[in-house]
Amino acid sequence: MTEVRAGMLLVATPALLDPNFVDTVVLILDADQSGALGVVLNRPSAVPVSEVLAGWSDVVAEPEVLFQGGPVSTEGALAVAVLSVPDDVPVGFREVDGRLGIIDLDTPLELLAGSLDGLRIFAGYAGWGATQLEDEIAEGSWYVVPGQVPDVFRLDPRDLRRDVMRRQPGELAWHSTRPADPDLN
Repeated sequence: MTEVRAGMLLVATPALLDPNFVDTVVLILDADQSGALGVVLNRPSAVPVSEVLAGWSDVVAEPEVLFQGGPVSTEGALAVAVLSVPDDVPVGFREVDGRLGIIDLDTPLELLAGSLDGLRIFAGYAGWGATQLEDEIAEGSWYVVPGQVPDVFRLDPRDLRRDVMRRQPGELAWHSTRPADPDLN
């Protein structure tokens, strides 16, 4: 089993029937012995960022909407960003993996000017207790694969799951073309 760590992706398998996670791709932001936390990358909402967080719509990547990060704390928001220059770390940035990190939404926008190549805001997050994610992976609910920065900031995330699976080595790539219900094939 692949070790789950920050920067990895969880890709829902067809066996995962929880409506919160069907066909999702989750970016892991933090993982340790006490559990894991991540955000769903491929569920944009219809809510413009400007309606919820004034000013932030000027710095978010298109589409300029909130993304449904997961079923936990949906009234809260997390901002995931990528640095323009790895050595130019602005106030309010916490590294997740390399240039990818989390931005504190209380940070004044002027302190971020020119420091970021992309930013996306997620309402809510996905969270797992101490062994919960390990158990879900062992039962076949998730594929654990390496993430790439462009996965987070796609203009149209509808095909993210298929594209992430397609770039995987060996038989794992075959799952990119698997129909939702193989019995109908």
